Amino acid sequence: MFAGYVGKKIVIALVTLLVVVTLNFMIFRVFVGGDPSQMILDPRMPPEVRDQLLAMWGIDKPLFPDQYSLYLYNLFTWQYGLQFDQSATPIAPEMVWRLRNTVILLGLATIGTISVGIPLGMFAGAKRGKKTDVTVIGIGLLTFGVPMFFLQLIWVAIFCLWLQILPRAGLVGLGGPQDPLSVALDVAAHAISPICTLIVGGFGGWALYTRNMMVDALTEDFVLTARAKGLRERDVITKHAFKSILPPVVTLIALSIPGIVTGAIITESIFAWPGIGQWYISALQQQNHPVTQAVLYNFAVLMLGANLVADLAYGFLDPRIKVGVRR
Repeated sequence: MFAGYVGKKIVIALVTLLVVVTLNFMIFRVFVGGDPSQMILDPRMPPEVRDQLLAMWGIDKPLFPDQYSLYLYNLFTWQYGLQFDQSATPIAPEMVWRLRNTVILLGLATIGTISVGIPLGMFAGAKRGKKTDVTVIGIGLLTFGVPMFFLQLIWVAIFCLWLQILPRAGLVGLGGPQDPLSVALDVAAHAISPICTLIVGGFGGWALYTRNMMVDALTEDFVLTARAKGLRERDVITKHAFKSILPPVVTLIALSIPGIVTGAIITESIFAWPGIGQWYISALQQQNHPVTQAVLYNFAVLMLGANLVADLAYGFLDPRIKVGVRR
């Protein structure tokens, strides 16, 4: 039964992915694209060189089926093809190092946001109506309501420009150290500002969401029964109430994973962090369609994978949910 359920979910995910990548191709090659060579190539370029570049990109052939089949091959083999620039550089190597930078930045920020937000939400829900609860709600609403870019600009003005205790932007400083340890410390110094602002601006939403679910869970009959048995309040909160809200929490965590890879566009732009988000904006402006398609493809794969993992996790985390079983 469960194997059939898993197989059905995988098939749905694969069909959805095919639809998404097809729309991705249509949007950038048919509706937006036109002839990218008009923007990229020098009109004074010899015709034979121009034809050679067009053939290298595969855009000298009909859209269907030639360009479409090449596009699918490049995506599904994770090669992504060549960039639409005069150098025709491969996308995959640049994708790797930019992806590494984004994962370092947003991975640490996501871990920090969840590690701060969920415990605060649990604690506030357990202290409903008390000063602790009111304080967490107030801070959560404040940080959740302030636009991220505004918070980051204020941070830059105070800590980077006025106090000058943190680097302003970039991955490493100009003419920085070359030994691995010093480079790692330099990268860490540059990552403090974007990571801290993402945590400050993001933990409030997690805290409020967890707090509201905890308030509801603590009024359930099984929690009242646990208290009537004389269990410690700590055990009631962590082993009963919080355990009951794990499925939706896991879903949120799973759905936040794609954002780690696709990048925070505004954050990477403000702090000049060379990641996926900054690359995506640059590719849009330059009509570098293979790059935009590659980034959106990665996002689609991760989003569908995260949804699949969340669906399957429900059956393991909550015994009340029986997946793939006919009643």
